[in-house]
Amino acid sequence: MSSLKITAGPELNIRTLTTDTANTNIAEEPQLAVKLYPKKEVVKDRSTLNMLSLFSGCGGMDLGFEGQFSVLRSSVNDVLSPNFIEKELENNFVELKKTRFKTVFANDTLKDARNAWAHHFAKRGHNTEDFQTDSIVDLVKLHQSGTNVFPANVDIVTGGFPCQDFSVAGKRKGFNSHKDHKGQLNTESCATEETRGKLYMWMKQVIEITQPKIFVAENVKGLVNLSNVKGIIQSDFSSIGDNGYLVLDPRVLHSADYGVPQSRERVFFIGIKKSALKKSALEHLQQDVISDKYNPYPKPTHAYTTDGEDLKRHVDLKELFQNLNEPEKSKDLSQMFYSKAKFMGKHCQGQTEIRPDGIGPTIRAEHHGNIEFRRLSKKNGGVITEELSKGLKERRLTPRECALIQTFPPDYEFVIPNKQGRKGSFLVSPSKAYKVIGNAVPPLLAYNLATRIEEVWDLYFKK
Repeated sequence: MSSLKITAGPELNIRTLTTDTANTNIAEEPQLAVKLYPKKEVVKDRSTLNMLSLFSGCGGMDLGFEGQFSVLRSSVNDVLSPNFIEKELENNFVELKKTRFKTVFANDTLKDARNAWAHHFAKRGHNTEDFQTDSIVDLVKLHQSGTNVFPANVDIVTGGFPCQDFSVAGKRKGFNSHKDHKGQLNTESCATEETRGKLYMWMKQVIEITQPKIFVAENVKGLVNLSNVKGIIQSDFSSIGDNGYLVLDPRVLHSADYGVPQSRERVFFIGIKKSALKKSALEHLQQDVISDKYNPYPKPTHAYTTDGEDLKRHVDLKELFQNLNEPEKSKDLSQMFYSKAKFMGKHCQGQTEIRPDGIGPTIRAEHHGNIEFRRLSKKNGGVITEELSKGLKERRLTPRECALIQTFPPDYEFVIPNKQGRKGSFLVSPSKAYKVIGNAVPPLLAYNLATRIEEVWDLYFKK
């Protein structure tokens, strides 16, 4: 086995994307709450598809749609996805090909997410001013007051609108959320259009303003089982611009069916601008059953919840973690720090250990330190005997391990020190790193969706 270690920072042994310092124009450390808004016009390269990202978090969807990041080799199915890989890297990792999509605007109210996004995407040639920390409600209101907030020439809008109110793990208040658009407790006696459960309506307004050819909205699977929420949201999205968008039936995608080593299901809504479609494409997309040629949803590449010819086996955590140092031997801050919450008994959430020969648990944003265990001691029911016999101690998953389970590349730093602040302070702390990782769309799942949309783009749209 290779002695090389898959970690970030000084130990990183896969190729790190280079920074074009001439184009980044940022300070050494990302700063909080930049209030400069983009100019109205975005330069439009015909080969580039400009993406406006909402509820962006730390950029799981953005990274996935842009491509050119590294994943485990076994996460790619060469037979079904022969054009995914750009190059082979060390330690059984590969670099995925770049897509035509480019993020020209990103937004989230969580400053830790913005700091993580800025720190990584600056290395990819993005300007940190592309990311806004105002709420989507405030941004739309600024636009309505005459401020140039959103760029022109937007081809696609993506957004994982807040999911806590629809999640099975949460209180499932749905539309009746009493959190406002900034995540604070709403003192109103009833839910309004500005509460967290209805922020998709503000995403709808951004789509009406920017008029993209396609939009993609994402949420937790629990949404489809919550009363008639799915139908309401689909109907509301369909009404954009006087029924100007064809909104396809939403599809639940299981991440493990696409090479992500995690039990994570998400529902995706895809809307397509009718006036931009070729007549033949509109006819095919309006059919009750859309043919494989025109269907924008990606087909599974791995066999976890589905069977099929040429599908690969799901990705095991044992392979994913095989070259990681233990925290005490690592120089990667995202691997060195981890939750020290004590074992509370397996009747509580987050008190089980991972299965090395299986996929990981759903990485949760809200776990209050009770992230699942990398391994448990024999006393607490641990069964990873091979590791315990080597003297490896009981501990919980690290942010780096959670990020790898989510398919973020090893060079994405999540625990980020504040070099301009007091000693020991962070731009993104270990506890906040868990949160932003858990909130994200798995980049590899987004990449499968992006490459499929890229495949049908010229089939759909007029030149």
